[in-house]
Amino acid sequence: MAQASIANSEFDRDTAVTLREEGVYDAELSAGWTIFGAVNGGYLLAVVGRALGDALPHPDPFSVSAHYLSASGPGRAVIRVQTVRSGRTLSTGQASLFQYTEDGTEVERIRVLASYGDLDALSDDVRTTAKPPAIPPIEHCLGSEDGPAPIPGSAAITERLRLKLDPATCGWAVGAPSGKGEMRAWFELADGRDADPVSLLLAVDALPPTAFELGIKGWVPTVELTTHVRCRPAPGPLRVSIVTRNLAGGFLEEDAEIWDSADRLVAQSRQLALVPRG
Repeated sequence: MAQASIANSEFDRDTAVTLREEGVYDAELSAGWTIFGAVNGGYLLAVVGRALGDALPHPDPFSVSAHYLSASGPGRAVIRVQTVRSGRTLSTGQASLFQYTEDGTEVERIRVLASYGDLDALSDDVRTTAKPPAIPPIEHCLGSEDGPAPIPGSAAITERLRLKLDPATCGWAVGAPSGKGEMRAWFELADGRDADPVSLLLAVDALPPTAFELGIKGWVPTVELTTHVRCRPAPGPLRVSIVTRNLAGGFLEEDAEIWDSADRLVAQSRQLALVPRG
């Protein structure tokens, strides 16, 4: 598929924010990025990330920590941004996204504290023991078109993504979960737009939850999500690996790594999520 221009990208249109006044942005959360009617947490984080990137003196997210306070739905939202500190290398800001009840009451959906910098100014010195995930070639992985018919209205977001799951991590789709808390996939936006730092905020939360491979069904809402963006991704599909090592007390963690086509670790995240009751 030909690369989508920024102007024609559905992701960019749906994450756009409009400055109303200093520190206040308007947004329209799209129904196209929902799961069972609730807005996906990664998409929501990308919307807030847009506002922070516009308000802060540095362009790129480096570290973004979000607490999800209530479920978001499609529709109008307002984002309030405050600059906490502005330095030479990093600037730090906080932002909250609000939606409105039928009587006009504001409800806070997500609160974010983030540090932004310039990824292009980073040193190219890399010393790591991390290795790209072992995922079969994309043509040997499985997409939504290869599985059973989805429940109508269950996940509009799947139409906006081109996810190809490692067959070893999608036994849940045929009623045979592996029992391992692992999920691996190739990731692209369906319109062909290459990844950038803001879309990485979506990618860390775009795969099916690892809970599915643990034999747990249902929505797994995010409580807290921290994402580190390490470098600007090269063009081409991303590889995403997510692992859960501990489920206890009704909560689980998901540790994610995102690798680009140049075999570079471009983002990492840790998420705390609530396990649905059986």
